Amino acid sequence: METNLIILTLASVIADSSPLVFAVIGETLSEKAGVTNLSLDGSILLSAMVGFAVAFMTDNLFLAFFAAMLVGALIAALIAFSSIVLKLDQIAVGFVLTLLCTDLSTFFGNPFVRKPGPAVPHMSIPILSDIPIIGKIFFDQNVVVYLSLAAIAVAWWWIYKTQLGLKLQGIGERPAAAFARGTNVNLQRFIYTLVGGALVGFAGASYSLFVKLGWSYHMTSGLGWIALSIVIFGGWHPIRGAIGAYIFGGLQSVGSFAQGWFPDIPTQVFQTAPFALMIIALLLVSNDAIDRFFSGSPVSRKIWQSLRGTPPGALSTTFAQE
Repeated sequence: METNLIILTLASVIADSSPLVFAVIGETLSEKAGVTNLSLDGSILLSAMVGFAVAFMTDNLFLAFFAAMLVGALIAALIAFSSIVLKLDQIAVGFVLTLLCTDLSTFFGNPFVRKPGPAVPHMSIPILSDIPIIGKIFFDQNVVVYLSLAAIAVAWWWIYKTQLGLKLQGIGERPAAAFARGTNVNLQRFIYTLVGGALVGFAGASYSLFVKLGWSYHMTSGLGWIALSIVIFGGWHPIRGAIGAYIFGGLQSVGSFAQGWFPDIPTQVFQTAPFALMIIALLLVSNDAIDRFFSGSPVSRKIWQSLRGTPPGALSTTFAQE
């Protein structure tokens, strides 16, 4: 009985973390190209509203996800245009867009608050879902979960195993050198920012059409900031970032169980604990004192740097092609 409960809990963590996985991978691609999309929180919120609204009005899930991805891509396009063309500060523009998208989701989402609507159906994979333990956790889910797992593998393969991925790392690390070798740095940054934004939009629709069905005000508030933190926590690596997303999902599940174990503690403590723990973990990862602690020997320093990761050298900077 306890084994079944553990398997079901792990399957739930994998499923509920899938929107966060999409957001983390989308932001990782964007930041690998040198662009910080700080609008994530508002973008996910607006995409969740648009995805549910389109699904509610058309009863078409494919169209709903497409609309949400389009919203995420358009918001990312504003970030890219303001940075690449107008040379504005990415952080400032992203923060303003977060506030704007949050208000837009509240205004346009008012007619759809707490309305019943369609949801992503369950779809087991034959044969694979019958594998003991693993089958129930990974292959007895739905298409959103399967796509999130595929996105992790594809992002890793693209970044680290392809020529285009090497160019992506180049424009984020040393854009001048990449430009000297014939890469159109700004065009590539624009494209990757749009792709990253589309994945963020998919994350929003996944939340309102799968994880927490329906639409209500600020229903995904905080998810974007957590995604940004996990990108740093994961060292700008898609696999480590996905693991961070699953850790956060696991902490949320532990919090829900802990409410039953400690009934005298206010429920708000367990609801906010995962957010606080992720912030603490992020502070530890980015703390210079921790760096000095692990720099005692070449081996420990190499292990720590591989775990921590380093931000792209040209992150949040503009590049003038001459």
